[in-house]
Amino acid sequence: MTSNTRVAVVTGGAAGIGAAIVEQLVTDGFIVAVADVNEPAARELASRLSESGSRAFPIHIDVSDAASIEYAFESVAQTYGRCDVLVNNAGIAGTFPLIDYPLEHWKRVLDLNVSGPLLCSQAAARMMRNAGWGRIVSIASVSGVRASVGRAAYGTSKAALIGLTRQMAVELAALGITANCVAPGPIETPLTREGHSPATREAYHRAVPLRRYGQPSEIAAAVSFLCSEGASYVSGQVLAVDGGFLAAGLLEI
Repeated sequence: MTSNTRVAVVTGGAAGIGAAIVEQLVTDGFIVAVADVNEPAARELASRLSESGSRAFPIHIDVSDAASIEYAFESVAQTYGRCDVLVNNAGIAGTFPLIDYPLEHWKRVLDLNVSGPLLCSQAAARMMRNAGWGRIVSIASVSGVRASVGRAAYGTSKAALIGLTRQMAVELAALGITANCVAPGPIETPLTREGHSPATREAYHRAVPLRRYGQPSEIAAAVSFLCSEGASYVSGQVLAVDGGFLAAGLLEI
């Protein structure tokens, strides 16, 4: 089966920020692969969107597994013959004191948050090359720009993802492919509601000029812009969607 409609792949697309991105991109007119290690959740979201008339389909992917990535993108190629947009959203976090940071967790975070996006981007870019048009958007974090306590692996991985994105912007430009990052600040998701302590939430509320957590839909809106024709001359950039967190210094006098 082939289609003239552009196809987007969103990793980690079954929940949280990823699900909001999927919903935005189907609204924008893309056929969207809900790519997630949680296949039942991906099926549920794709089914709900399809019932409302949007075109979304589930696909299993484990971005820490090269074979799984290869199989997922082969499935997209066989079904639709194209991949026009890739959103590298899947990733993991975890906080530990630097001096006691577990090596195995460090390796897993770097594997999922950096190596996974590299392999997904390679697979997607090979299909984008055929059309001479493509958008790669990676979900980084303000932690990749500004260090925070306990985030040695997470912050390092997101800084590396920003560097990888700039590298892709340079090397893929001749193929008509742009590469950019969105760097969320604190966002209201099931993971942050579970993982952010009251002290963490209070600290963010003090540090964010807008004095609130963002919504997944606000990240999705930024991704939508970077995937659009209007962003055709935007590449190698980091768009912070953080309520002013990165811009802020002293907020009280």
